[in-house]
Parts: sequence; C-alpha cells; structure tokens
Amino acid sequence: MEKQVEQIKKENSIHGVDVSSYQGDIDWEELAENDIQFAFIKATEGSTYIDKCFDKNIEGAKKTDLAIGAYHFLSFDSDGKSQAENFISKVEPDMIDLPPVIDLEFYGKYVDNPPDFSVVEEILTELISELTKKYGRKPIIYTNRHTYYLYVVGVFDDCDIWMCDLMGQPELPGDEEWVFWQYSHTEKLSGYSGGEEHIDMNVFNGSKEEFEAYLKK
Repeated sequence: MEKQVEQIKKENSIHGVDVSSYQGDIDWEELAENDIQFAFIKATEGSTYIDKCFDKNIEGAKKTDLAIGAYHFLSFDSDGKSQAENFISKVEPDMIDLPPVIDLEFYGKYVDNPPDFSVVEEILTELISELTKKYGRKPIIYTNRHTYYLYVVGVFDDCDIWMCDLMGQPELPGDEEWVFWQYSHTEKLSGYSGGEEHIDMNVFNGSKEEFEAYLKK
C-alpha cells in the first residue's frame, strides 16, 4: 500500500484532509502548507450533536486558500429531516466551497448489527432531499465498501461518492466513479495538536482544472 500511495501522489495533484475535534487546535495556515488543496471539516452528528471545534475550524480554514467542505455523521437513530436541520443550523452555504457531505458508516452496536436497508434508505432519502434544497447541490456520500454495497449502489447513484478504501484504489461497478478517495488514516502532518496524532488523507479524482470546475458546479 505504501508504494501505491506514493504512486497516487505522483499521479494526482489534488490532495486534502478531513478533520474534527480529534485534531484539537489547528493552525490552518501551517496545515495548508502541507501540499494539500482541500479540507472537509466535521460539523454535526445525528440530530443534536455539534462538533465543538467546528466554528473555529471554519473561521481558520476560510483564511487559507484551501477549498472547504463540511460533513455530517449520519445517525441511524433519528430521522433524516431532523439531522438535516442540525447540519443546516451550523453550515451556511457561503461557508463551504464543496457540496455538503453525509458520512455513512457503522458505529457502536451497528458494527455487528447493521440496520435494515429500509431504515437507512428512509433516513438518507430525507437527508439528501433537505440538503439539496438548502445548498443547491446533491450531497456527497462518504462511505466504504461495506456500506456502499449495502445501502448506496443502485439507489443513490446520483450522489457523488467519497470512498474510504485503505486497501487500494476503489473500483465501483459499471460506469460509476468515485470523486474523492480516502486512502489513509495514518498520515502525520504539521499544524494540529489534538490527542489524535494522525490525520486522514484524501485525493480528488481528476486534474487541477477538473477540481476547479467541480468547485464551480
């Protein structure tokens, strides 16, 4: 995988990070100097949780040249509309350059007991609808192989995919392509001082020109 990551870095010029309160205090000017071009910042989770570092992260990130996105960690325990309202209450459209992100992954008891498809479909359908109305673009779905094939493929194909795959470059079925790929959870960069010393690394599936066009959609 190490060799593949080096190849990724050579072939793709648009890299970025995703952060949350786990990274603690972030010096955004220093972080931006780590040869990255974008950052996704955790905003909310479920119907009530707000990441305690979101406000200062947005404020600091907006002072850099990074393209900024914000993400919502989906809960299987509350409806999509209330979760959308939570995200919308914190993220104004002019705060972000990238579409809003729905982080779809298992947690807690659901790691061993995945929710029924119908439950997740209802939450996602409502959440996507509300976010699309507010931000004028369909949200990106962050997912992994397991949740992608359980809940997303063939149902939510009109949403762009941000795929987490630590084993190698993702291959989606048919003509589907990932837009972002999270390829590492173990990078160490300068510019943050939280209890978590590692940071997630991601790459955009395209050139600098294609990334700039994506921002303008």
